[in-house]
Amino acid sequence: MLNLYFLEARSKVIDLAAFLDRVERAGGTDDFRMKAFRNAVAGLRAKEKQKAKRALLAFSDPTTKPIPAAATKAACGAWPGKQG
Repeated sequence: MLNLYFLEARSKVIDLAAFLDRVERAGGTDDFRMKAFRNAVAGLRAKEKQKAKRALLAFSDPTTKPIPAAATKAACGAWPGKQG
């Protein structure tokens, strides 16, 4: 596995690092998307299995009750931390 996928994974890590560099150079404060992103990335350091599941859950809405109507026309990629 390491021989087969290392270079692809390496490329993705460099892309993520470049993204973080651009965001940090732009200034401002982290919104809910960056907080979820940083949480997902931090979870990759854990020795436990199911890293992909934990990364997905870092961005996901944990609520089970449906909202009456969508507030926007497009997904934002992370749960803002409140319902509706």
